Amino acid sequence: MEFLAVYANLIPITLVQGLAYAFVAVGVMIPFRIINLPDLSSEGSFPLGGCVVAMLITAGLHPLLGTLVALLCGFAAGAATALIHLKFKVHSLLAGILTVTMLWSVNLRIMGKPNTPLFGLPNVYDWLSPAIAGSLLLQCLLFLALHLSLIGLLWWGLQTHAGLALRGVGANVRLAPALGIHAVRYTVIGFGLANAITAGAGALVAQSQGYADVSMGFGMLVNGLASVIIGEAITGRRRLLAQLCAPVVGAIVYYQLGSLALSLGLAPSDLKFATGVFVLATIGWPVLTGRRGGASLGA
Repeated sequence: MEFLAVYANLIPITLVQGLAYAFVAVGVMIPFRIINLPDLSSEGSFPLGGCVVAMLITAGLHPLLGTLVALLCGFAAGAATALIHLKFKVHSLLAGILTVTMLWSVNLRIMGKPNTPLFGLPNVYDWLSPAIAGSLLLQCLLFLALHLSLIGLLWWGLQTHAGLALRGVGANVRLAPALGIHAVRYTVIGFGLANAITAGAGALVAQSQGYADVSMGFGMLVNGLASVIIGEAITGRRRLLAQLCAPVVGAIVYYQLGSLALSLGLAPSDLKFATGVFVLATIGWPVLTGRRGGASLGA
């Protein structure tokens, strides 16, 4: 069939895309599942990472250093959201919206214009190997290696004393102080870590596509949430390792579903609606069938 041939041609492209944007899904998962606080900051921290690395590369800084600075800026953005929530007693959702709104102006101020081209300038992929830019297979292997490293570090870190304290805050923030856990400190660290990962994804995507744009984060939250929910429906979330792998698995499946829908003739403008329907079906199926433990957005 013709649509199968079209889909087969799209698989490598969407696989790279899914692995690249899976970092955003990991960044979305940490506040929602580990800290048990919804956070919308990824819509702002993703373009922040891209804008920061674009500005630094055009200024002549090494792309690896630019990517590291983007990570730090993302951490600062996440920490700001947490502090707005904790110190001003603003709901974390509203705190995230305020951060995203302010980051729009910050990103414009960083670049001095809505977008910055990076074509012909050095990037982190060229620094690793010039062959990466022209090979989808090498890009897949690179992103897969980065994900395995990230999941391994998170799995190890969340079982240390600090990681258990962070999970304790997510499990019961009111009980945490009685256990000697500084809830404010660990919430700030958790939000900062999540947005650092998201900003890092923005920096990598900006260098991959050859430009940074202040609006490149539009829809990232929806994509990240969809990836988390789909992934949890596949891997479950009873074990820590399964929870950490869920966003990556979900992102791969999510973008493959998108390419399948396009190959079947669905208009690109209808993908968001189709995503919403699929996510609702994933959430609602356990409820409709009377099973417990569905992939809900709650705690």
